[in-house]
Amino acid sequence: MPLPAHTSPHLDTWRVEASVPPDHGVPVLAEVDVLVVGLGAAGVAAATVAAEEGLSVLAVERYGFAGGAAVAGMSGTICGLYLATDDAGDGPTQVVAGFTERFRSALDARGGLTTPQRYGKTWTVAHDPLMWRETADALLTSAGVRVMYHAVVSTTVMDGSRVRGVILESNAGRVAVHARRTIDASGDAAVVARAGGDYFFGDGGRIQNPTMFFRLGGVDTDAFWDSYGDDTICPPWVTDAIHEARGSGADLPREKVWIFRTTRPAELLVNATRLAAADGRVLNVIDPEDFTIAEIDGRRQVRSYARFLAETLPGCADAYVVDTGVEAGIRQTRSIVAEVPLTNDDVVACRKRDDAIVRSPWPIELHDGERPKLHWLLDDWYEVPYGSLVPDTLDDVIVAGRCLGAEHEALASARVTAQCFEYGHAAARAAILSLTSDRDLRDIDVAELRRSMRLAGSSL
Repeated sequence: MPLPAHTSPHLDTWRVEASVPPDHGVPVLAEVDVLVVGLGAAGVAAATVAAEEGLSVLAVERYGFAGGAAVAGMSGTICGLYLATDDAGDGPTQVVAGFTERFRSALDARGGLTTPQRYGKTWTVAHDPLMWRETADALLTSAGVRVMYHAVVSTTVMDGSRVRGVILESNAGRVAVHARRTIDASGDAAVVARAGGDYFFGDGGRIQNPTMFFRLGGVDTDAFWDSYGDDTICPPWVTDAIHEARGSGADLPREKVWIFRTTRPAELLVNATRLAAADGRVLNVIDPEDFTIAEIDGRRQVRSYARFLAETLPGCADAYVVDTGVEAGIRQTRSIVAEVPLTNDDVVACRKRDDAIVRSPWPIELHDGERPKLHWLLDDWYEVPYGSLVPDTLDDVIVAGRCLGAEHEALASARVTAQCFEYGHAAARAAILSLTSDRDLRDIDVAELRRSMRLAGSSL
């Protein structure tokens, strides 16, 4: 099957579809009710909820820790919790709860979360990445999830259109895991793609650019915030200073940067870099060659922006780079072709629906070019349909996280962390209903799904 439109010159060389029948002959490590692939926000929620309801759950993660883009990519914030408004004096109004609030409050109890910070017309909170991992570990282990770090999915086990499990690979070799239901929380639709499901890349192949996040230490934060102001989006004078530095040869490709307080003294979290190919081509980090470009150029740009901050912004003269993300921060790769996609119009119109699984008040935050574009949803939110998690041609598999079925601009809003927690929550409860009612995931009673989520605290 030919790949959908994309921008990588090498991606067509790679073969992604890979499946074997149930009698594959690979040693079977486990047979479980639910397999969760990926332990970012969506995967942590999915695995925890499914296990707490008494199902046998195995969760697989390629790194040695949970967190996904929030931790490995160091996006560093829980966006999507609060309403946007023109009246900044009102303070933050939280409209998303459920598992999202459960994780937020657990992380806050560890001291791993800042108070809300202004982000344009809305608010966000920044987190400590180590405490994020520890919070996830505690939830997963207390729920009885069988967690397997340092393993990746190479192949799917297929019976017609039904995903019956996966083949895992690690330094130990290859094993199979058979599952009655699989939740693809990989962020990249890794299971769906290997199973031959339909997917696409952004807007005709053009996706949002990645960013290398970094933390800056040794900052006189009082002097910094007195000058910078209380909005994490940089003031115009900082953009003007970037333009001036460019004129002197500084490599600062993004002119609008975002800087956040962290939970630690004398430290800032910086979202500044814009990663693209040397000729300006949009990188597709599904391709490891493009991902490599992003990693190398990201580290170089981090030094450029750190130098600019030290030379230009009050309080940063003695600042130093503490660390970067383990990988470049990924905003978008594959999106599934879903039973009920989330559309751009759904977001702009703040559409409510009776098949919704989560609210989102987050703006369309489109990273494409030197200045990110923001479309605010003032004093309102839209709702994401359950069917956006359900692949159109596969059975016994559901997605959770940024690989949901959403149009390009819609995904620029729907991909953020608060909503990803609730996608995982919904996927787990859908898997439970599918198993207890003996129905396909696309045929479950969505009203019952919503009822079970509300009972668990979700704002629906």
